[in-house]
Amino acid sequence: MILSVSIVIGFQKSVRQKVSGFDAHIQISGFSNNDSYEQAPIAQNQDFIPSIEAIDGVRNIQVYAQKGGILKANKIIQGVMMKGVGSDYDWSSINQWIVAGEAPKYTDSIRSKEIVISQNIANKLQLKVGDAVLMYFIQEPPRVRKFYIHGIYHSGLEEFDTRFVIGDIQQIQKLNKWSNNQVAGFEVMIDDYDKMEEITSKVNDAIGYDLIAKNIRQRYPFIMDWLNLLDTNVYFILGLMVLISGITMMGTILILILEKTNMIGTLKALGATNKSIRKIFIFNALYLIGRGLLLGNLFGIGLAALQYYFKIIPLDPETYYMDAIPIYLDLKYLLALNIGTIFITALMMLWPSHIISRISPIKALRFD
Repeated sequence: MILSVSIVIGFQKSVRQKVSGFDAHIQISGFSNNDSYEQAPIAQNQDFIPSIEAIDGVRNIQVYAQKGGILKANKIIQGVMMKGVGSDYDWSSINQWIVAGEAPKYTDSIRSKEIVISQNIANKLQLKVGDAVLMYFIQEPPRVRKFYIHGIYHSGLEEFDTRFVIGDIQQIQKLNKWSNNQVAGFEVMIDDYDKMEEITSKVNDAIGYDLIAKNIRQRYPFIMDWLNLLDTNVYFILGLMVLISGITMMGTILILILEKTNMIGTLKALGATNKSIRKIFIFNALYLIGRGLLLGNLFGIGLAALQYYFKIIPLDPETYYMDAIPIYLDLKYLLALNIGTIFITALMMLWPSHIISRISPIKALRFD
């Protein structure tokens, strides 16, 4: 049960963190029916920015712009999407995925040629940190720019690793002939994923009628629905495990009653009530459950810790979006599992313990 919960929650958190690391939790852009990655520009200086920053749970608001292009190096080409970011960009998610070099530091005064690419793209184009690469931008007339690899990341989210290149937003502004005050939109990073819908609603209330805010659930419904489906699997597994353990304990207490029939008859003959005798068997069964829970916690947490620190069980990143089984351990989940298991199995033991009240002292003393 511990492994099931820690793996599924770890998997959900890992995928959500990776998706939001590339596209933020909430994006604000111009209201349009066009789903193209290249959006119409909006003004960077907006009156609603202080209102959004004041919303409880908002960690950062940053500008962005995107433009499609083709990278070319060593006679190899790769179609990519360049995401332009500014000095206000939150690099915390990308930094934890950096495998070579480091994230560049962009300023508002100097247009930088430093970019960050994925390990996947670097391997295909045979590039390393410090190498130069040409990028052809699809527009009329076509433009070409030379960039330098400043960092290489590996998130394990193949859908994004094969597509995203991160660069200076001023490069895209220059290519699109935008002013320095024009951007494609804003990205809002939040602290608590569970409050995302609530914060999205508040952001939509704060921005103008010609803008729209969409969160990652709305932009990537196929990924989020898949993650939510995992909750159903966990509930089924937990229910099945509790049912099995409950039935096992019911069988155990019936065996104990059968073995101690003479003792039950003796206690009744001495004046013990059915309630007091039932308590003896229930407490004994709870003692056995406690020992099982102790061993289960030791093995469950121990195996989870081994996977967390040493990644002993790998995964195919093309299928699972990560290269190893993720683990997330939280004290509240551990307490809920243990308390819930004790409570449910204790309830299930009330029925077999009721048999004690039907045992006759005379027949019990004669029982062999």
